[in-house]
Amino acid sequence: MIQKERVQFLNQQPLQKRQYVLYWMQASQRAEYNHALEAAILKANELNKPLLVILGITDNFPEANERHYRFMLEGLRETQRVLKNRGIRMLILHESPERAALKVASQADLVITDGGYLRIQRAWRIYVAERVDCLMVQVESDVVVPVQVASQKENYSAATLRPRINQRLEYFLKPLDSYHIKVASLNQPLDFEEFDISNVDTALEKLSIDRNVRGSGLFKGGTSQAKINLDNFLNLKFKDFTNLRNDPSLDYCSNMSPYLHFGQISPLYIALKALEADQPGVDKFFDELIIRRELSMNFVFFNSSYDHYECLPDWARATLAEHQFDPRQYNYSLEEFEQAKTHDPYWNAAQMEMVLTGKMQGYMRMYWGKKILEWSPEPETAFKTALYLNNKYELDGRDPNGFAGVAWCFGKHDRAWPERPVFGKIRYMNAGGLERKFDIKKYVQKIEQLKNKHMIL
Repeated sequence: MIQKERVQFLNQQPLQKRQYVLYWMQASQRAEYNHALEAAILKANELNKPLLVILGITDNFPEANERHYRFMLEGLRETQRVLKNRGIRMLILHESPERAALKVASQADLVITDGGYLRIQRAWRIYVAERVDCLMVQVESDVVVPVQVASQKENYSAATLRPRINQRLEYFLKPLDSYHIKVASLNQPLDFEEFDISNVDTALEKLSIDRNVRGSGLFKGGTSQAKINLDNFLNLKFKDFTNLRNDPSLDYCSNMSPYLHFGQISPLYIALKALEADQPGVDKFFDELIIRRELSMNFVFFNSSYDHYECLPDWARATLAEHQFDPRQYNYSLEEFEQAKTHDPYWNAAQMEMVLTGKMQGYMRMYWGKKILEWSPEPETAFKTALYLNNKYELDGRDPNGFAGVAWCFGKHDRAWPERPVFGKIRYMNAGGLERKFDIKKYVQKIEQLKNKHMIL
């Protein structure tokens, strides 16, 4: 089911009569459970035209490096193959996404695209919509409840967004049908220079990108790998998710965030599979998968300063300013943080987990951010440090979840707590809490084992 609320017309140009219907794939990089793709197939069948899928790869996505590009290309290679099996040609150009889309749209009846929430993604869509001479339609597919349906303004906590989403959840939690294309596009004559990604290593060599961070030794990209990880979670971990999800010495997380970030798996598909599993942890899982994740989409969509210190609520910036000059017991530079050279073995282990694998355990990610605030010379520097490290090493960095997660460590989407040095009224976390709640030394040992295995490729 493709709800009409997912569909937004981005311009008022006419439907043309040319060679094909064009799906500009950008955020939803998958060949299944993709509302934009299925809408494009339906429109192509209605017009009795082939469907062409276009994706542009830029060398200059902000803060992206080889780790991110490798994971993305692994997923795109599979998507291209699966689309071919469905009779749909996927054309990949080594060009900035908006320029690639505009170029290929010159021969299209209309353009259908998916939805993105970051500043750069929205700018790309506006660029194309204003310049293309055919109808352009956006079909939102990377959230369960479309952002502007859930709320028309920025929500300041999960408590305010939760009821808004929950009252619409049943309507949007509907399976998505998969349609057959009537007119295949595999032999569509095209005068564009295609970027070959059949060999990921060779494709990477052709990109002028930051190569300082190598691929993850733990996570491989692609929808099929995402589904393997999801099945493993639902079959082996889900029943204990509520009680054990925060324990860093164990692994009871779904590990879906890298795949969700690159659009390699649908949040709707995950939610429906979780419902099928019928476990008591589904409410807590939905709170993370839907409420918290879509709160982050709401944040970046309605707050233009989402990647700057100014995104924090007034009360948080005020209390941090009052304590800006409080003495710090420890004061580390960016280089010391990045190299995990602090006095705290728990923090160092969290940093190394991120560097080695491209993902940090969720509870440790909160502790990690809080300690950067505590051990930096002042809060604005801490905010920049946390964002820099998160975006550089996390596979799901440069993401609404990542921006919201870092901001949460500084008071965003939270309330005021009892006042204390350095933090003011910002929520505090300490090593003693880790030791009381978990076998935290076991976590440190686990990360040491990863280091010994040389998991950086």
